[in-house]
Amino acid sequence: MPETTVANALRRPRTPRKTAAPAPSRADPAAETDSGIDTSYLESLLGYNARRAALAVIGVFLQRMAPYGLRPVDFSVLTLIAHNPGITSRQVCAALDILPPNLVGMVKSLDKRGLIERRPHPTDRRAQGLHLSPAGRKLQKDAQTTATKLERDVASRLSEQELDLLKELLQRVYSK
Repeated sequence: MPETTVANALRRPRTPRKTAAPAPSRADPAAETDSGIDTSYLESLLGYNARRAALAVIGVFLQRMAPYGLRPVDFSVLTLIAHNPGITSRQVCAALDILPPNLVGMVKSLDKRGLIERRPHPTDRRAQGLHLSPAGRKLQKDAQTTATKLERDVASRLSEQELDLLKELLQRVYSK
């Protein structure tokens, strides 16, 4: 296995080509945001509010994680591995609700960046345990510190108790 450098570990993965539609023209009155727009029904929907909150958090997350070359799912995978050394791909998929074919590319990319190592699983000869490399441990630790700060920043209008309650309620929605 080639020696991993911190510079190699910090290299950003190739980002997919953006295919979004062009921004609306300022001359288009339908594209203007008007404070008189009635959004009350949308604001009564859990999904709408959860998505708006997620977009606000993810926007800051992408900006602050750019120096690490991490997308939210990459950060989640690295964090699971950091807190569960030897975790299998199957366990990662179950914990993050990721389809196995989607995880294969992520693991390959993290391995290519020198952030993770695959080792034989101690009890299942068919499986490999995932571990952070030294460069991966450093990157994950730095990224986790950044994530903790950005969470405090984006939730600054909530008290500690409100934030804890919000997380608990959201977990009730998606937990089985």
